[in-house]
Amino acid sequence: MIDKEKNNSPLDLSYLRDMSGDSAEFMIEMIDMFKVQTPLYVADLEQSYEAQDWEKMAGYAHKIKPTLSYVGREDARGHLQLIENNARDLKDLSAMPQAIKELNDFVHILYRQLDEAKAELAKRL
Repeated sequence: MIDKEKNNSPLDLSYLRDMSGDSAEFMIEMIDMFKVQTPLYVADLEQSYEAQDWEKMAGYAHKIKPTLSYVGREDARGHLQLIENNARDLKDLSAMPQAIKELNDFVHILYRQLDEAKAELAKRL
C-alpha cells in the first residue's frame, strides 16, 4: 500500500540511475515521460471504472504498476495491484471510488516529488 511517510521524502531514483548510467539528462527525460503518460493511464482507469469495464480497468492498473518502480515509489504498486485484482476478480467493487481517489491524491504528491527530483538533476547539467 501507499507509504505516506515516503510522500515527504526524496524519491529513490536508484533504478533510473542504474538504467541510465547515472545520466541526469536521461533521468529527466524519463521523469518527463512519466508525467505525460501517467495522467493518461489514470484517466483511462477512471473511464473504465465509470463504464464498469473491469477487464480494461485491471489492464490500466497493471500498466501503471511498473512505472512506479522506475521513479522510486515501489510502495504504491500494492495499491495498484489491489485495484487490478479487485477489478479482474469483480471483488470489492464498491471500494473502487475510494481506491481511485487515493490513487489520484498519491499521483499529485508524486508529481511534486518528481519536480523536486528533476530540479536536483538539472543542477548536474
